[in-house]
Amino acid sequence: MGKKIKKIGVMTSGGDAPGMNAAIRAVVRACSYYNVDCVGIYRGYQGLIDGDFKNLSARHVSNIINRGGTILKTARSNEFRTKEGRAKAYKHLKNAEIDALVLIGGDGTFTGGMVFNNEYNFPCIGIPGTIDNDIFGTNYTIGFDTALNTVVEVIDKIRDTASSHNRLFFVEVMGRDAGFIALNAGVGAGAEEILIPEEDMGLDRLLESLKRSKRSGKSSSIVVVAEGDKIGKNVFELADYVEKNLKQYEVRVSVLGHMQRGGSPSCFDRVLASRLGVSAVELLLDGKTNLMVGLINNKVQTTNLENAVKGHHAINRELLRVSDIMSI
Repeated sequence: MGKKIKKIGVMTSGGDAPGMNAAIRAVVRACSYYNVDCVGIYRGYQGLIDGDFKNLSARHVSNIINRGGTILKTARSNEFRTKEGRAKAYKHLKNAEIDALVLIGGDGTFTGGMVFNNEYNFPCIGIPGTIDNDIFGTNYTIGFDTALNTVVEVIDKIRDTASSHNRLFFVEVMGRDAGFIALNAGVGAGAEEILIPEEDMGLDRLLESLKRSKRSGKSSSIVVVAEGDKIGKNVFELADYVEKNLKQYEVRVSVLGHMQRGGSPSCFDRVLASRLGVSAVELLLDGKTNLMVGLINNKVQTTNLENAVKGHHAINRELLRVSDIMSI
């Protein structure tokens, strides 16, 4: 039986995601419910090293469930990658009498927690917060649903102008290593083609597809491109190639960028964050550590942090098939 948990620290790290505040709120209020002190750690692992802590009560997290971003701020820390940096972090945690950590973020966040746990046997539970949805051990990460809704709304607006001017739009969305946003948003917005890192469509097939769309009577088209797609060096080079080889198209590029990260979280993300936040606290109080909480088949389940980081979250092959059928 491990040491009784009396005080839990919570932090956000890596890229921000809508719903992180809802997860912070859930952790703080679960701690309050179980009569455990809660400490907010600002600026992720750098805040651990600097001792940037603040005691949080249930009232401190009022009216944040609807806010995007993270009230605890987030930052990347090269210093935490060093043993000296982690030693400073551990010293601050002990001085503040913090017994365990809840880490909200992605694979980089979980890697840091795993190393810290191995070195200091310090209890850590991870909550997946990233719009990319590329974490193994959960069907959905916090922020993914909101990002999808944002992307679909923007593409709907772009389609209006594409139809008005008979244009072909390449819309780049986030997804350097994974195409979950591009694939789901592309299907949801009725894109003619979807380019993702997991599937190398090839330039010839893309050109043929666009020619087929033109022959079928389509006067405008939308191609959704994940930023990590391998067809061209970047979306602008890809657009130039298509414009040179398909003279009948007037091509435009729209890069959605960081607008995908912002905004008020969807109801789904708020509920998901609340469920995972409560579960993370309960796991720590039960003496569990080095785990990530996730949602699989609508049930909260746990995955070892190492598996969450190293495991592969496969793209939905059925959705690829649906996309091909819908683009006719």
